[in-house]
Amino acid sequence: MTRPLLLFVHGWGFDASLWDAVRAGFAAEDSMAWDLGFFGAASQPELPPGRPVLAVGHSFGLLWLLHQSNPAFRGVVSINGFTCFARRDDFPAGIAPRLLQRMQARLATDAAGVVTDFRSLCGVATPLPGAPAVESLSAGLEALRNGDERHAMVTAALCGASDSLVSPAMSRACFPGDKIHWHEGGHMLPLSAPGWCAGQLSRLLDRLT
Repeated sequence: MTRPLLLFVHGWGFDASLWDAVRAGFAAEDSMAWDLGFFGAASQPELPPGRPVLAVGHSFGLLWLLHQSNPAFRGVVSINGFTCFARRDDFPAGIAPRLLQRMQARLATDAAGVVTDFRSLCGVATPLPGAPAVESLSAGLEALRNGDERHAMVTAALCGASDSLVSPAMSRACFPGDKIHWHEGGHMLPLSAPGWCAGQLSRLLDRLT
């Protein structure tokens, strides 16, 4: 059986370069990273026809991937991700929607500040990779506020026990216990623990091949 292609999708406020250290653990032809266009134009090259895909989403990237329902996906893996983000009556572990509304309102006047503050909350202090694309960022916040993919199947969830954005309670509310793999790190496991992420993905690929 053909080994699946790894398709990586970053989260809100980041770009495809988030995955560079994780992708370094695989041959160039075995991975692809899509960019959602939060800093410039989106880039989503066509997937190789006939090749199965293991899609990997970080944070909001998982919610985005699950919404696509692409038939090429043999599985979908979460890294610091969630199937629902905003709090609602049947999802008390979520983030208060008003916080997302405040971010969205501020985007029009201080997009760089909103994104910088968010990245700082995630533990990232590096400069923004480009000028913020307000329309795309706003659409992402809307999806975070309204998106709910709890019905979708996730192959595995790599979660940070010290995640400052996605609490362990939220992770447990989103994923079955037997799908969760814990790391002691925080929200940016692709940056702080790329080797661990790559190792987990390699084992999943072995199971799917």
